[in-house]
Amino acid sequence: MRILFLSDNYPPEVNAPALRTHAHCREWVAAGAEVTVISCVPNFPQGVPHKGYENRWVQEETVDGVRVVRVWSYMAANAGFAARIVDYVSFAVASVIAGLAQDFDVIVATSPQFFTAWAGSVLATIKRRPWVFEVRDLWPASIVATGAMRNGFAIRLLERLELDLYRSADLIVPVTSAFERNLIARGIPGDGICVVPNGVNTEEWNSKGGVADRSNSEPFKVGYLGTMGLAHGLEVLLEAASLLAEEDVQFEITGDGAARDWLISFAEVRELTNVTFHDPIGREQVPDRLQAFHAAVIPLRATKTFTEVIPSKIFETAAAGVPILLGVRGEAQRLVERYRAGIAFEPENPQELAAAIRRLKLDPSLSRRLAEGGAELARDFDRRVLARTMLERIKALV
Repeated sequence: MRILFLSDNYPPEVNAPALRTHAHCREWVAAGAEVTVISCVPNFPQGVPHKGYENRWVQEETVDGVRVVRVWSYMAANAGFAARIVDYVSFAVASVIAGLAQDFDVIVATSPQFFTAWAGSVLATIKRRPWVFEVRDLWPASIVATGAMRNGFAIRLLERLELDLYRSADLIVPVTSAFERNLIARGIPGDGICVVPNGVNTEEWNSKGGVADRSNSEPFKVGYLGTMGLAHGLEVLLEAASLLAEEDVQFEITGDGAARDWLISFAEVRELTNVTFHDPIGREQVPDRLQAFHAAVIPLRATKTFTEVIPSKIFETAAAGVPILLGVRGEAQRLVERYRAGIAFEPENPQELAAAIRRLKLDPSLSRRLAEGGAELARDFDRRVLARTMLERIKALV
């Protein structure tokens, strides 16, 4: 079976869409499928080509048995809504043009933004092939949730396009059960939906099964690792750092994104000497960086839309054996609490986050129990198994 996968992010980019797509495609190749990925030249999050790449019309490489076709696109940093829309649309058009030259039996197109899904739908129509819509985010609802656009005429037009794409897909693969319920409530038939959640390859993470013992003189390290986007509400970390300024707690924030410069300025104005910012790191460095934390914060803004998401950081943090401090309600909170892998705090509430940090700092036995719960969570969401499940549903379309 020949699979064509459209994703505007792919390694060496290390954001969630890139890592999930790579992990699944690699497993599908191992299972005997021929997989071609059409993606951009890697440029996330700064909007400039990564070292060793140029933004040329078409270039090919093979990564872990997966053929990768990289196409030209307008590159924009992960900041500024209008520029990113041009980025998304340019990739969608380029991927349709490049896709016409490919031979495939089925096409998969992934969100979060659905212009890539539109490209998958167009190619499927022209080539008369089935197509799969992988729903990683409810877009455009998430645009409104972050405040990037107001709920108005433009959003209604995007919602209409969104529903048309759902109806045209031969299979919809959302990453949470809450997304599935949302789609069914909006009139999408449930028999065409297959939930395949995010997960983690535990073998790659070499989990230590818990937080390493440290002397009492060492600061209690609270970390955030990943994109500093508008959706994350990372100011809650800085507000909590201010509340804990006189205590032996150090905040380590690693990554890049639209909110980074503002967060750094905020910390400087507040003179937060217990907060350190680090540049983005390579994928191979992520496990060691995570395992240096006593706890990892995973926040999102306090909106109803985000009660339906499960941040992919949960699975990697759990696999690293690090207690989770979760500022997300709904589906994500139920998952973390079911496995006793972390402590939930009210989104955007620094007082609750500071209290949770104090609780962990004063109770090492609680940290160990949460780390053990995380290890169990990671085992139950083995990405290799999840990828094979998705492949079986795709095979049924051909």
